[in-house]
Amino acid sequence: MSFVGKAWKVIVGIKDALVLIFMLLFFLALFSILSATPNPGQVRDGALYIDLSGYIVEERTAVDPIATLLSGQAPPIEHQARDLVRALDAAATDERINSVVIDMSAFAGGGQVHMQAIGEAMDRVRQAEKPVLTYALAYGDDHMHLAAHASEVWADPLGGAVIAGPGGSNLYYAELLERLSINTRVYRVGEFKSAVEPYILNAPSEAARENRAALYGALWEEWQANVSKARPAIQLDRVTGDPVAWVEASAGDLAEAALEAGLVDRLGDSVEFGERVAEIAGEDGWSEKPGAYARSELAPFLADVGDGYASSSNQIAVVTVAGIIVDGDAGPGSAGGARIAGLLDDALSDDRIKGLVVRVNSPGGSVLASEEIRRAIERYRAKDIPVAISFSNVAASGGYWVATAGDRIFAQPETITGSIGVFAVIPTFEDTAAEIGVNADGFRTTPLSGQPDVIGGFTPEVDAILQASVSDTYSDFLTRVAEARGKSVEEVDTIAQGRVWDGGTARQLGLVDQFGGMDEALAWVAGEAGLEEDDWRARYLGAQEASYDSLIRQLVTSSAAPAPEARNADLFAMASFRREALFAQLTRDAQMLAGTRGIQAYCLECPSEPRAATSAENRSLMELIAAYFAR
Repeated sequence: MSFVGKAWKVIVGIKDALVLIFMLLFFLALFSILSATPNPGQVRDGALYIDLSGYIVEERTAVDPIATLLSGQAPPIEHQARDLVRALDAAATDERINSVVIDMSAFAGGGQVHMQAIGEAMDRVRQAEKPVLTYALAYGDDHMHLAAHASEVWADPLGGAVIAGPGGSNLYYAELLERLSINTRVYRVGEFKSAVEPYILNAPSEAARENRAALYGALWEEWQANVSKARPAIQLDRVTGDPVAWVEASAGDLAEAALEAGLVDRLGDSVEFGERVAEIAGEDGWSEKPGAYARSELAPFLADVGDGYASSSNQIAVVTVAGIIVDGDAGPGSAGGARIAGLLDDALSDDRIKGLVVRVNSPGGSVLASEEIRRAIERYRAKDIPVAISFSNVAASGGYWVATAGDRIFAQPETITGSIGVFAVIPTFEDTAAEIGVNADGFRTTPLSGQPDVIGGFTPEVDAILQASVSDTYSDFLTRVAEARGKSVEEVDTIAQGRVWDGGTARQLGLVDQFGGMDEALAWVAGEAGLEEDDWRARYLGAQEASYDSLIRQLVTSSAAPAPEARNADLFAMASFRREALFAQLTRDAQMLAGTRGIQAYCLECPSEPRAATSAENRSLMELIAAYFAR
């Protein structure tokens, strides 16, 4: 029996070892598959096909496959603006590509700076005598910004185009909070710092309304100028001046109205559009489907062309600050202060790095996280490494706080910046508690004992200390800006106070050094570092080395097959998307009220990057209030 027992233990041990080896081999194979990059051999002669389903962003959100599977909903598809520009520039000189097709049937939008950069890249393709064609069921503002740069603009006969212009409504909760007996304690500095107004007012203040009118007016003028320059035949005055008369002139047929006003060139379904492309790009020898044409997909094309930089040991580091700035390691998708500072510190000791560009696309957020990033940037300047700050669509409040560590600031006329001001919001529930028969009382040895007390309320001393802290933080903000911009604190205060500026005005005020994008910022840093034109390459810190996302991202985002309702997005569906965006704003505002920690440098007027809502943002208002009571 002893022999049999020992033999059995050996057999069980061998079995366990084989299972372990099998599992190890399985997960190694799975990792290899999920990490695989596309085969450059998939690039064929013909058109470069760009499916713009989803959003254009500065930096893609990190996808958590487990959280995605548990939620039962895939996050929206995201395209990095720099990848699209790189693909278009490569297509302009690639002999295999004879045209570019941009399918915007399920395009959800992006920012004005991104749209203009991609549009200019489309112009460079056309200058290479390669036509660029766009197709969509319905065109909105961002669609039209891109389509204006195309050779041919196609729309489905059941679709059309509508130009709305920037602006819109914000939600205000003062009356709701009063009915709930929630006392919203606001501490702020800045006449124009309107981020707290939704919690204390039922409409924007006159100062905020004035600021928005100036900001959106400037952005609207810039949009019209860019679109009219790219597409001179477009009748924007007719389309936007009296949209009802314009549509009624075509008996309500939005597609015909768009055609007559020069918004689109031709009407046709996707098959007819494909047949037109086939006349240019050639027939598809691999498919007999109606409307098929010879084409290469975006992902394998990007994998084939590489990053476009010369092979060099000299590197210019690029770190991206995209999304709301928060404490901790969050992101990509939001700008976690500890994560970004860690990326910068990890690269600081690399002797190959000769310069740094900080790309900012953020409406701000946590002051502590903004300062953590700023200090990490300062450590580069302490080593005499030149630092340029490149503003994208938005670089305001905390985003501008970060920028004060740079040697030179680059922006575009469409950039939203400024919002130099700070605030803090803390809800307390003494009135709510009293209504349900809960009272707070006790003994204090000092006015600060047991404070801050969200049920019993704050003492006057706590209120005074919190306001003094916010005022001191604003003073620090002014000092950093004054030192960075070569101005006095008093001069900065006159253009601060939370006021938001467009890029053109910001340059006139001295908040920005020059117009330009990433290319100009990189070139400036290379020049300051004494590098020859072809003797450096950009290195994006924290970016994946693969040219496009792994298979797991494709699976969870369904990028190969957008949902039918997204693919068939007519004007009514676009209105539905706006409704969903409104609900997302509601949850974000609730999170700002109940979930925010610390003093904030955040811009209400500034749009954050369009992207998937986080799990915190998806919580309802009542869940957040319940969570606050439970703390």
